Amino acid sequence: MKNISRNLTMLCDFYELTMANGYFKTGMGDTIAYFDVFYRENPDNAGFAIAAGLEQVVEYINDLKFDDDDIEYLRSKGIFDEEFLTYLKTFRFTGDIYAVTEGTVVFPGEPIMVVRAPAIEAQFIETYILLMLNHQSMIATKANRIVRASEGRAVSEFGSRRAQGADAAILGARASYIGGCAATACTIADQVYGVPATGTMAHSWVQMFPDEYTAFKTYCEAYPTNATLLVDTYDVLGSGIPNAIRAFKEVLLPRGITKCGIRLDSGDITYLSKKARKMLDEAGLTECKIVVSNSLDEYIISDLMRQGAKVDAFGVGERMITSKSNPVFGGVYKLCAIEDKDGNVIPKIKISENAAKVTTPHFKKVYRLYSNDDKKAEADLICVFDETVDDTKPLEIFDPVHTWKRKILTDFTARELLVPIFENGKQVYALPDIHEIREHCRREIEFVWDEVLRFENPHNYYVDLSQKLWDIKNDMLHKMRK
Repeated sequence: MKNISRNLTMLCDFYELTMANGYFKTGMGDTIAYFDVFYRENPDNAGFAIAAGLEQVVEYINDLKFDDDDIEYLRSKGIFDEEFLTYLKTFRFTGDIYAVTEGTVVFPGEPIMVVRAPAIEAQFIETYILLMLNHQSMIATKANRIVRASEGRAVSEFGSRRAQGADAAILGARASYIGGCAATACTIADQVYGVPATGTMAHSWVQMFPDEYTAFKTYCEAYPTNATLLVDTYDVLGSGIPNAIRAFKEVLLPRGITKCGIRLDSGDITYLSKKARKMLDEAGLTECKIVVSNSLDEYIISDLMRQGAKVDAFGVGERMITSKSNPVFGGVYKLCAIEDKDGNVIPKIKISENAAKVTTPHFKKVYRLYSNDDKKAEADLICVFDETVDDTKPLEIFDPVHTWKRKILTDFTARELLVPIFENGKQVYALPDIHEIREHCRREIEFVWDEVLRFENPHNYYVDLSQKLWDIKNDMLHKMRK
């Protein structure tokens, strides 16, 4: 059986191959096409999302090739021309890709990646690009919501056993770290990506020993500098915390170790954490941390904070690794332009009876506009590729949802969001490490207004089209109606 972990070229929708064959047969394969990756709605009715997954797209593009097994499989389908199969033997990506960097705050409707390449190449990479960007952007966005709900307390990702497959567990852990999680329980995510792995014990550890105290004492002796004891296997207040206190005092304190912790994984977290804090403090273990888990998300954590729960850190599993409340990010890959034989860019548009599915045509760039006063992001402006924003002059921006609303920006700085990733098939972007991406994401959140960060009814961030782009789109729609 073929080892699919080495070559993911065939991880594509079959229609990408049938279209490629058709383009080849009709002589359209070398026509330069432009595709936008964008999404239409923020997950969880949020005010924004966080882009992630670019590193895996880069790796995929660099490794893209058809091997003999791939071509033999396609030949067996009986529908592909031999000349096309011969062409695939030397297939490589030769185009350009522009993208927002990982960890960047993004908004509906704006391109987060632009692909410019010969039609066969541009069409073929659709599935994998969407797979990577959709999945990791979804998890990074969810993780950031959960981290913000924790109000500065560390959040660890605990979800591998509930993820939809191995890749979802590993890359989900990666995306959660980008979104702000402090650590993961997924060991391979640490080995491969450097996401700090953490973990102590399960209930089975406690059950393996003759009694709870022996289990705790043995663990403290084995891991004196990393002793976090799970105290809810039997009775949290009646035995769990008292036995933990006894083990800490008998094993750790004589060694001068005061750093320790307990974990609650069930029950009324607010009530139990308050009781636990009181018991630990009265025992002189004021530095002992309380970690909680058990089907948490941003709403439950927010409730715990409002109720005054005495929690120092959170472990979040299934509701983050699957983004349970909104498990589909919804990014799409749409043709927006082609080039004629003279290299002129010809805009293309897709229309629909559903207004949200009408695309914005043309090869585009995106500017983010920051207030020079407080450095906050005020709006994004989508422009035609040959436009520049003059941030020395006032600029009128319209709300894309409530089109009668507008703001006038006067003292601002414009920054382009899309950066070159590939040029003529060659990678030109140096991939940052995971810690740099996470730090970039943290800084990005600082530039967002609190009103946009709200979990409920967030403020609608302005994403507008330049006048030139709006005129092109409107003119194309008007001609379509004739």
